[in-house]
Amino acid sequence: MPSADGLVEGLPPSVAAYIGATNRRDLDALLETFVDDALVNDQLIDYWGKEAITAWAIRDVIGEHLTLKVVNTVLHYGHSIVTAHVDGLFDKRGLPDPLILAFYFSSYDDKIVQLIILRNQSGI
Repeated sequence: MPSADGLVEGLPPSVAAYIGATNRRDLDALLETFVDDALVNDQLIDYWGKEAITAWAIRDVIGEHLTLKVVNTVLHYGHSIVTAHVDGLFDKRGLPDPLILAFYFSSYDDKIVQLIILRNQSGI
């Protein structure tokens, strides 16, 4: 669960760093959490590799001033599932308040190799 400063104990360092970088809007730190050929799938669109992930992060994470308030974490066979309230400057019409998304992280050698972001309605 989150500590008073918003950091989450027990998560792999790359996942905790991703959350921190997102909340600080630190593009360089966010990109540093990924391997060069990582995959991000956000809103059912694939972004393969640092170039595509950089464009996605500039537009949809940093540009939208996203913030993540972690509400739950599950560690499962080396994977990390982070459920968070997501806020920012994006268009919220038609979305629930709060918007809760599930972030499915796969890590290898202290770097994120895959991140899938879904609006999971199963109550994780």
